[in-house]
Amino acid sequence: MKFIILALCVAAASALSADQISLVQSSYAKVKGHSVDILYATFKADPSIQDKFPQFVGKDLEAIKGSAEFAAHAGRIVGFFSGVIDDLPNIGPHVDALVATHKPRGVTHAQFNNFRAAFTTYLKGHVDYNAELEAAWGATLDAFYGAVFAKM
Repeated sequence: MKFIILALCVAAASALSADQISLVQSSYAKVKGHSVDILYATFKADPSIQDKFPQFVGKDLEAIKGSAEFAAHAGRIVGFFSGVIDDLPNIGPHVDALVATHKPRGVTHAQFNNFRAAFTTYLKGHVDYNAELEAAWGATLDAFYGAVFAKM
């Protein structure tokens, strides 16, 4: 059953139109350099996500935001996400990599969904977020997270 769900999610990613992919990639290009702010917004929206990172557990978010360690980690997270966006619609290898690193750490579907919500909120505040862009991002994130969830 999981294989069928995964196949449907990969098919959904493949079904993204060239226009949707272009919209997602061009809007993401405007924020991908904001890795610290994106991770900060994510931790602020859901502190339980911060607790999944041993180096940040129990630390004051405001104090760590300006640290080199925070910037480096934010760069890795946003860099990974950049790879997903750059490779659209080919999400399979990225799904496998994310599941391999996050499933053993007990990251929940809710935490993934909270990351998605925080990222989307951040994106809305930094690009011209209209109905067409919302649909393109929705289809992209639905395909990616659907494939991730099918393997977790």
